[in-house]
Amino acid sequence: MALAFVFPGQGSQAPGMGRDLAAAFPAAREVFEEVDEALRQKLSKLMFEGPAEELTLTANAQPALMAHSIAVLRVLEQEGGFDLAARVALVAGHSLGEYSALTAARAFDLSTAARLLRLRGEAMQKATPPGTGAMAALLGAELDQARALCAAAATDPETGKAEVVEVANDNGGGQVVISGAKAAVDRAVAAAPAAGIKRALPLPVSAPFHCALMAPAAAAMGEALERAAVNPPVVPVVANVTAAKAADPDEIRDLLVRQVTATVRWRDCIAAMAAMGCDRFAELGAGRVLTGLMKRNAPEATALAIGTPAEVEAFLKSL
Repeated sequence: MALAFVFPGQGSQAPGMGRDLAAAFPAAREVFEEVDEALRQKLSKLMFEGPAEELTLTANAQPALMAHSIAVLRVLEQEGGFDLAARVALVAGHSLGEYSALTAARAFDLSTAARLLRLRGEAMQKATPPGTGAMAALLGAELDQARALCAAAATDPETGKAEVVEVANDNGGGQVVISGAKAAVDRAVAAAPAAGIKRALPLPVSAPFHCALMAPAAAAMGEALERAAVNPPVVPVVANVTAAKAADPDEIRDLLVRQVTATVRWRDCIAAMAAMGCDRFAELGAGRVLTGLMKRNAPEATALAIGTPAEVEAFLKSL
């Protein structure tokens, strides 16, 4: 059985994340301390205690989720003697989780990843004025349906003006997320039932991620990544933008810049990993969102979540 590690994206954060791990394992504590130092902020305190509103801020949630994921990996390595390069065939992460995957594969060091994600969160937040963008989940929708809905909703019927509304995440299993100008997303949500889409739910997000409105954030990340040290990963990383393996540092930089405005092709990423022989997937870090999606995207595969001390111990025993 070939094993892949996958890393969660925004929305999986919750107060208390990583707290039990830090209490149980020195290796986890070291990760949280290093991230705190890199950001000059007690992010770990916010992760362990909340408040939820502050943790959910994009600039906090992104490095927090990465820190939890890498803390799990370091515990596996240091407590269980787990060798990522020897035991894991592929890694991938959902949106910001791609940075976690790259850090796991040693393309980024931990402090660099934390600072890049802090900048990414701030840049995404600043890219659009508050309240002007929105995102919505389309449930029971296929990708072509979602694209057609976006195309129809992109024009303001009163002014004839074109507005941005695009597919942000193709999560698979009939779950597609759209993103763009609030008015255009609202039109798409209203038109969804007539387009044969079971349910359209506005999402409680602070900015319209993964659409053309994020172009200023992509430019900011381009500058930051140009200066950042990127090493060839020790395990191939399947990129959100291409759903293909990426190993060259310059290609990794380019894909991370494009990822800010492009669709997260998660369904295609899982299909590609399964086609490359992965039949066991472990989600490292907070929550179980990707584990749930796995059942829809690769029903033949085994999927498990590793985020707590008990889950770490169960995984190590299963090897």
